[in-house]
This record gives sequence, structure tokens and C-alpha cells, in this order.
Amino acid sequence: MKKVITYGTFDLFHQGHYNLLKRAKELGDYLIVGVTTEHFDEARGKVNVIDSIMDRIENVKKTGFADMIIVEDHEGQKIEDIQKYGVDIFTLGSDWVGTYDYLKSFCQVVYLDRTPSISSTILRKDRFKIVRTGIVGTGRMVPRFMSETKFVSGISVECAYNPVGNNVEAFAKKHDITVFTNSYEEFLSNVDAVYIASPNETHYEYAKKALEAGKHVLSEKPLAFTKAESQELYGIAQKNNVVLMEAIKAAYCPGFQQLINAAKSGKIGDIIDVEANFTRLASQGSRERTDARYGGAFLEFGPSTLLPVIKLMGGDYKELHIDTLTDDNGVDIYTKVNIKYDKGFATMRTGVGVKTEGQLVVSGTKGYIIAPSPWWLMKQFDIRYEDSSKVEHYEPTFQGDGLRYEIGEFVSKINGIGANDYKLTAQESIAMAGIVEKFMESRICTD
Repeated sequence: MKKVITYGTFDLFHQGHYNLLKRAKELGDYLIVGVTTEHFDEARGKVNVIDSIMDRIENVKKTGFADMIIVEDHEGQKIEDIQKYGVDIFTLGSDWVGTYDYLKSFCQVVYLDRTPSISSTILRKDRFKIVRTGIVGTGRMVPRFMSETKFVSGISVECAYNPVGNNVEAFAKKHDITVFTNSYEEFLSNVDAVYIASPNETHYEYAKKALEAGKHVLSEKPLAFTKAESQELYGIAQKNNVVLMEAIKAAYCPGFQQLINAAKSGKIGDIIDVEANFTRLASQGSRERTDARYGGAFLEFGPSTLLPVIKLMGGDYKELHIDTLTDDNGVDIYTKVNIKYDKGFATMRTGVGVKTEGQLVVSGTKGYIIAPSPWWLMKQFDIRYEDSSKVEHYEPTFQGDGLRYEIGEFVSKINGIGANDYKLTAQESIAMAGIVEKFMESRICTD
């Protein structure tokens, strides 16, 4: 008898799950299905799991394909189960290709093609649904987005758009997306939500058209170049009862929220100064180093550095001063922003051709908080005091490259279970757009 084993969360059970179990069963005579616990899902970075483990086990059982259902609750269990049950074939979906090749020394490993366009046959539960999502753009952020969606319940990437036809077709085939187009209207008709990862100057127009069509929008930063444009987009979203989120991933990481809460709790007293730095030496041929108008350091990293400043100091400042260093092509390779408030200050440094320490420091009247580079991933931070022997060290939860938290928040909001937007409010996003506008005006003055 040939034994086959597969594993999964099987949350919000849908036709794709059903088809995978059916094909897994066809690989042999006896199918063992491992269903992950909530605790193990959390430990391996899965977010937004909705159904209880009992519901998920019952849904697998109802298919009639599983000869045995087991519970997966710890790392390394796959090898244990393969040996324990004498498994011949281990199988998972094609989105995990290569990940479990290490099991080939124990049994045959088979990756099954994923089911495209599964949402037409979703088995819905209450108000929760899988969000049919489309990708705008095919740049470097998109493969990371695709990779991270595997760890988020409730989302299915089903369509890709790029005005350059050859680019979108190649991208769609690589990522097993069956619907791809260079028509934005056709693209919008195939999705519930869009992720915008196109060049900076296109974000506003793509977001506006999607929102007007009643689609939810997650847009890479900067969402807009002016405060008025940002206000307009959030106004359209509110009018059409859809979600609009600016994709500043630090905002949604658990550690960043923990740092913000610690700062606001009074542990370091009154907050007087915030310093946020973000630099990376970009390659000479990159968009950041070749596009003098819409590339450069500030538009690339400025919104990220603005995030802790606006959240801790607010958007009502007294003075704003921007200094920019450009290269021979007019590209902003280093920008320093100084902001003066009634009772405090803030400094931000961004660079694509200049490197500096990428730290976040929040200074208060009783102590300070320091998060080392890369603070935008927020894997650790310290709270320090006048007494140098007193240090509170934090190492918050962080999985993957952080995008899964942003995606999870987006899906939660769409399904109505994350309606509170305290992680990054519309008002905060609009305030950041106002400073982006000041930067754009300063560029015009120096051109």
C-alpha cells in the first residue's frame, strides 16, 4: 500500500483545498492529512487564521479523501510522521516548490499545481471570505508580496496588470497567475482588491481608479505626492465603503507597535525628540539612482522614516527644513529633514548614495528608546535610562520580511475584523503626504 501525506492550515476551506486533497489522494492508496494547530501556525508565521482547528479538521474530513487526520503542532514533525507512518510520498502545493526538498532523503516529494481562480467556488463562512487580489506592477516588491501571501489566510492573488504586455505575461506565468492583462479596466473587473507596486508617479491614479470602481486598495508608498490627493483618495474610500491602506510595512509589524506603545506609556517621560534613519546604497542602474523626478532617497525611504515621527510627534509642526544632496544627474542621493514642534524636534535621514547608521531613537525626559538597523523590521529595541545598568531589552515577534503583517491587516480590514486603523490612520497617512508635498516643492525650487 502506497502512503501519501500532506499538511496545511485549511482555513476558510475552499475548492483549492478540495482539489489539492483530491490530487494528493490520487498519488497513492492511503492519504494522511496533517492539520496545523493555531499555536504552530503562529510560531511559523501564519497570520489571520479564522477557523478553529476543530472546524478545519471537520472540513478536511467531509471531503472523504483523508484516511487519517493528524494534528501538526511542532517543528520537525514532518520527518517524525514520515518515519512513524511509513510514508512513501510527501506532497504540498506548487507555491512551496523547493521548500521541502530536504524530505527527499526520507520519501518522494511531489509539488502539486495550485488551483487557479479558486474564489468562484469559495465555501464561504459567515462574513469571512477569501479576497481576490490583483497585482499592479511587476517590480522587485511583487515577488516578495507573492511569497508572503502564502502565510496569510483569506487572500488569493488571481490577476496581474502591467501596461507593458510582455512583462505582465512573463510575470504571470512565473507565478502561476492565470489572468493577466495590460488593460486596467479588465484587470479591475477580475478582482476585489488591488496591491499597487508600480512606479511612484502612478500610485495615485491607479489607486483612484480602483477606489472609484469599488475595489479595496493596498498601495506602496508614497500613496500620493500631495496632501490634497491623499485626502481625496481616503474620501473616495470612505464614500464607497472600501479599504485604503498605505503599504508602510513597519506600521504593521508587531514590534513597531510595541515600541510605539512603550513610548506613549510614559516609561521614558515626555517625548522630546525622534530620530529615524533609513539608507541603502542602491545600484547605479536602479530606478532610485536614475529617475531624478520620482526616484531618489526621500521618495524611496522618506515615508518609512516619517512614520515614527508622525505617530509620536504628530502632524502639527511649527517649522520644516529639508536639505538634499543630489548627484550629477539631479537624483536625490541623501536628504535630511528637520522638523520643529512646540515642545520637541524630529530628524530624518534617507539615502541611496550615502550610507549612515539606520537607527531609530526616541528621546524622552526620563530615558530613551533605541532600535538598531533595520528598525523598520523591528526585531529588537532597548529602553535605556540615566542609570546605565538599567536596560529593558525587547525582541518582539517577527516573521519573514514583515510583509505578511501588512497583508494580514489588509485582509482583516476587508473582512471587517480589523476596522480600527490605529496602526496607520488615514489622518497620519495624509499628514505624511503633506510632508512629501513639501519635499516635491523643494525639488522644483532647486531644479
